[in-house]
Amino acid sequence: MLHAAFHTTVAEIAQLPPDSLAEVAFAGRSNAGKSSSINALTNQKRLAYVSKTPGRTQHLNFFKTMAHRYLVDLPGYGYAKTPMVEQKRWQALVGSYLAGRPQLAGLVLIMDIRHPFTELDLMLLDWFHASGKPVHILLSKADKLSRSQSLPVLRAARATLAERGYQGSVQLFSSPKHMGLDEAENMIRQWLQMPPTRANQAKKCPAQGEKAGHHMP
Repeated sequence: MLHAAFHTTVAEIAQLPPDSLAEVAFAGRSNAGKSSSINALTNQKRLAYVSKTPGRTQHLNFFKTMAHRYLVDLPGYGYAKTPMVEQKRWQALVGSYLAGRPQLAGLVLIMDIRHPFTELDLMLLDWFHASGKPVHILLSKADKLSRSQSLPVLRAARATLAERGYQGSVQLFSSPKHMGLDEAENMIRQWLQMPPTRANQAKKCPAQGEKAGHHMP
């Protein structure tokens, strides 16, 4: 589990924490399950605010998880009722952050497994691609599909990343079922240069005859 506490809310690039050494950002369409994913990974119910009104968050929320290391909750995107002026402000703030923040180590992109790679998801990935940094995709709400339904989506998502030349990885994820928590946490810890959990340390020492680094097909 990642230990995290609220640190600050940023409305302008000039307000970004000056002491930061490494950051992992979370992005996703409104209603994709971004806030729920952050709460599940930190084992807290309301660290990231889960709003019944999509598109509510319009700032960058920083959560300190270790000395000088942060999780960053980016504003959700794609909610039609968000005023155009707010949408443009979102693009300016988030676009500048993703493209130019040296401390940003990687991006966790949350996509509803039933509606992956929307036009706005691909637009965000294109923005981020220029940074040369990795993306890790959580196919959220995976509990809504059977395993036989979810695995083809997982394979197709990995193929989409490869075809478009994005540096990244993909996994199945469910906040309420705690599916995929260890895998996601391990990736975040690597990016933030934090020590792995005991469970993840054990996974790095496979039994004799097993291959290290085995991934779900």
